[in-house]
Amino acid sequence: MQFTSEQRLDDGVLEREFTLDEIPGILWTPGSASASAPVPLILIGHPGGVHRMYPRLVGRARQCAADGFASATIELPGSGDRPPSATAEQARADLRRALEAGERVSEEIIDRLILPLVEKAVPEWQATLDALLSLPEIGGPVGYSGGVIAIGVRLAVVEPRIAAAGLFAGSFVPRATFEEARQVTIPLHVLLQWDDEGNDRQAALDLFDAFGSKEKTLNANMGGHTGVPASAGDAAARFFTRHLS
Repeated sequence: MQFTSEQRLDDGVLEREFTLDEIPGILWTPGSASASAPVPLILIGHPGGVHRMYPRLVGRARQCAADGFASATIELPGSGDRPPSATAEQARADLRRALEAGERVSEEIIDRLILPLVEKAVPEWQATLDALLSLPEIGGPVGYSGGVIAIGVRLAVVEPRIAAAGLFAGSFVPRATFEEARQVTIPLHVLLQWDDEGNDRQAALDLFDAFGSKEKTLNANMGGHTGVPASAGDAAARFFTRHLS
């Protein structure tokens, strides 16, 4: 991991951009973090485009820091300045055509779009976690928040260092993810926007039902994909405080 820039935000949060094997990312740590007082970590997922989504990401990072957590994000494969994937671009074009025609997006398109992304992104998140936990000011436990839900589900299954996950049911779900969900046992907090125009509500409910976790909460709110109320963020923050503090 190589840090490429550093700045102190107005609330005392230290923001450092980094690269890890040519994968760009950002690490935020609260002013209280030190080698003598390491802090827990939240991995901040997103749908791709770190710089495009920076205002939302830094807002989430500031909330994490206010709760005493470090947080970090990395760019997804094929997004931002990373090399594009011809396969993903074709799947994305097919998805757009289906949506514009008012058709149901086929399972085949979803699998082509999401599964290769999961296969590549999850090992990158794990390598990032290795590097972050080697820093003296970060100690764990670790949470995962948001992002493409299939990535979060896979991480919850294969990464034992993740103690709790907050997932956003706002992306398409491959068939294989439903089977993986049955293997998830960590505490979960799932956010669902009831009127999400790009999300299959029934699929999101079926996925929640499939999770094997004994502790799982569904926070459903009226409104579209970008209409998440502030109270939903507060509930997610309380969830991570309960499980990571």
